[in-house]
Amino acid sequence: MKTNLCIVSLLTILALNLNAQLVVPTQDELQRFLKTKTIIFLEDNPLLNYNQKIQETAKKHWKITPYEFMTFNEKVFDSLRFDPNLSFLMLNNVYFKRDREIAEYVFLNVTLGGNYPTVKDMPTISGLPISYANVDESTYDYKLGLILRFIEQHVHNLMNNPKIKSSKRALKFYSENRKKIHNKTLYLRAEELTAEVNTVAKIKKYYPYKVKIATPEEIEAVVDKYDSEAVILHQVAPMKDHKKARCWNVILGADDAALYYFGWFHIKKGKQAQGMRAIDFKKLAK
Repeated sequence: MKTNLCIVSLLTILALNLNAQLVVPTQDELQRFLKTKTIIFLEDNPLLNYNQKIQETAKKHWKITPYEFMTFNEKVFDSLRFDPNLSFLMLNNVYFKRDREIAEYVFLNVTLGGNYPTVKDMPTISGLPISYANVDESTYDYKLGLILRFIEQHVHNLMNNPKIKSSKRALKFYSENRKKIHNKTLYLRAEELTAEVNTVAKIKKYYPYKVKIATPEEIEAVVDKYDSEAVILHQVAPMKDHKKARCWNVILGADDAALYYFGWFHIKKGKQAQGMRAIDFKKLAK
């Protein structure tokens, strides 16, 4: 994995808004991105399932640019990153400086090549957190198609709505989708629910709309067929005890990868478990 530890002061809903050290692309750079070839970097550990999964998934879901797969190597990357005709899709490790407990997250980001002095100066075109570092790939690999499509969709949204580069306006822009969620089936896994809402019957007390507790295979099938009647929970959680870590809950449309819901909270050992909570379903029900 390419490790790029960003000193982050604030998390907004999208990777490109994470902090001042991540360069937000201009409209010209977004337009140039569409004309690039994207190098999709594989991890240099051949045992990782990610390498096979991202290749299978990109062939199904990456439509925005032509692409080529390449195993990550620092020297190779340094020789390619100055090429304005290239962009790079890769895993990056990120942590948040202001967190009381420093936790490391894995983001899937797209950056733009060109005559930028350092890697930190390269514009981050789009991205999304996919997991905590050192969490098993099985917590996210079945959703890679949806994540890739969201990354693409956000680029188009930035181009059509330049003002959403600010986190406040982005939240308002995407919050308009929430009212449409009641007409769709929400797919999520049992492991992504807290004890108070770990069955459909318990969920119905707070959220009276369609919910399916599904397997990874079922969710991947829904994503692959672009099901217009489905939305998918994408959760980023540590999967182990933390004194004070974050749990992210993001809901994306299975067909258009539109963002329907975004929320996060601090996990507190012995007080607040990770997972979707009753309060999250109450918000969704409004």
